[in-house]
Amino acid sequence: MFSLTYEFKLKPTKNQIAIFEGWLEQCRRVYNYALCERKDWFKSRSCQINACSLRSEYIISADTKRSTYASQCRGLTVARANIPALKAVQVHVLQQTLKRLEKAFVSMWEQGHGFPRFKKVGRMRSFVFPQLAKQPIQGNAVKLPKIGLVKFNQSRRIPEGAVIKQARVVRRASGWYVMLTLQWNIDVPQPMPHGEAIGID
Repeated sequence: MFSLTYEFKLKPTKNQIAIFEGWLEQCRRVYNYALCERKDWFKSRSCQINACSLRSEYIISADTKRSTYASQCRGLTVARANIPALKAVQVHVLQQTLKRLEKAFVSMWEQGHGFPRFKKVGRMRSFVFPQLAKQPIQGNAVKLPKIGLVKFNQSRRIPEGAVIKQARVVRRASGWYVMLTLQWNIDVPQPMPHGEAIGID
């Protein structure tokens, strides 16, 4: 499987910009809530029994399991049923936000990165559609789930035979962009090294 990412500048309407900004804010809130849930669990396990703080403590039942991507996705389903602002956002977009948090924790455990931080207003700059329709490109517009057709500046042609797997909408200082992930069902040859090795200083 061979993948490439093409980036194009979007030309959204004022209504579509308002939707983008609203979705980014909901993604930020979901990220921060999920991070708070995980952080409280860690803090409830970090206090020694003979050295508890007199000011405050995080008391969580010993039977409570650590939050995971799967458990927080189930909690998201319940939250979307009760919060209209969350229901307005495409569900896979919110799930990708939880997956982003999961990757941050994996990086902390496996690569020694710092503990994930809360995102301030305006710090969430992108959201991802992991699945698109069969033909998302229609003329000079891309069809995004639950948003519809959004015009974009197609600065280069999309190669034939490529399948558009996902789209990431990004906010930058210069405007809104879409990053399309293209895939080809081909195997890239990996030649085995041969001949004599040469060392260079």
